[in-house]
Amino acid sequence: MTPMLRLSGVEKDYGKVRALNGIDLEVAPGEVIAIVGPSGCGKSTLLRCLNGLEEITGGQIELDGTVITGPGTRWTEVRQRVGMVFQSYELFPHLNVLDNLLLGPRLVQKRNQDQAGEEALRLLTRVGLAEKAKALPRELSGGQKQRVAIVRAIATNPELLLLDEITSALDPVLVGEVLDLVLDLKRADSTILMATHEIGFARSAADRVVFLERGQIIEQGPPERVIDDPQESATKDFLARVLR
Repeated sequence: MTPMLRLSGVEKDYGKVRALNGIDLEVAPGEVIAIVGPSGCGKSTLLRCLNGLEEITGGQIELDGTVITGPGTRWTEVRQRVGMVFQSYELFPHLNVLDNLLLGPRLVQKRNQDQAGEEALRLLTRVGLAEKAKALPRELSGGQKQRVAIVRAIATNPELLLLDEITSALDPVLVGEVLDLVLDLKRADSTILMATHEIGFARSAADRVVFLERGQIIEQGPPERVIDDPQESATKDFLARVLR
């Protein structure tokens, strides 16, 4: 089976600082991978490279067998296949929830307004927010905003969903709301790559945990192995700090 995503020797430099150092990773269709590691290890940089928000310095990225890095990449088209959700929601404050969801389907994919609206309302119902369709972002809680941001990302039916620290700005009580939605997406066989500092979130949602340090993959495997029985000293030290 062709991997949904394949990274081969991916590097990213900021001047003389190497943020990603030879990342090799394959993600199978329907797999959920959690990227964990200390602040500054390269988690967010990696996701931003996958969505073309950062240009890689070396290596290659393939999406479903097609190379999406290098000269001539049409990132507008790639981003229709790769959805991304940020920790700061990035909702347009002057648009209500429904209009936020319709931007991609209507403006980018040129879908019929009525059909796109029906699909958006179906998605809002799925996450328990149908009654908030006409609400402005400022009228929503943090958990509701993040669920809307995720729904906006999946409204374009992306092949791959990138989640960048989506629980970091949330009250612990609201983390459960977002986790439930990610688990729903997992049950629907969505392919997800998520950067997170929430080890409990990674344990519950991921099929595989990848531990990143100084831009390198140090260890990876099923959550119960990497989190409960890490083999590398760097992983052990990190988990000892965050789980105490």
